[in-house]
Amino acid sequence: MTPLNLPSYDFKVKKSEGKVWIFDSMRKKFVVLTPEEWVRQHFVSFLIQEHHYPKSLFRIEGGLTYNKLLKRSDILVYDRSGKPWMLVECKSPTIKLSQKAFNQVAIYNMTIGAKYLAVTNGMVHFCCEAPMPGQEGKFLEDFPEFVG
Repeated sequence: MTPLNLPSYDFKVKKSEGKVWIFDSMRKKFVVLTPEEWVRQHFVSFLIQEHHYPKSLFRIEGGLTYNKLLKRSDILVYDRSGKPWMLVECKSPTIKLSQKAFNQVAIYNMTIGAKYLAVTNGMVHFCCEAPMPGQEGKFLEDFPEFVG
């Protein structure tokens, strides 16, 4: 897999059924190792190990409904009272982050209502305070420390 612009972490990886699988410690199972999954696993580890986000407050690939369509959010971190705190959209390292990715996470957040929004392709990472309707988000220089 492509080296990312994130610290290295020790993941359990196996080959089976002609595919490569990575152990997702959040979902407690092996999942197919796609480029996007590689980014997601690194980014979850990054938030937990480098920014001290509580592992117990993550939801990975959670379902949501937007405009009567079923969608999946990549990473959702809750605050300690159970409210959505940060919504993260992960892309493959080969995908250049564009306005489309920001629109996607903002649309998902219309249903979720997280305080922070983030987009990453493992190489470049952006985080902003979620905008109020009709406003633009305020981009942050780093990811916020977890205080929720």
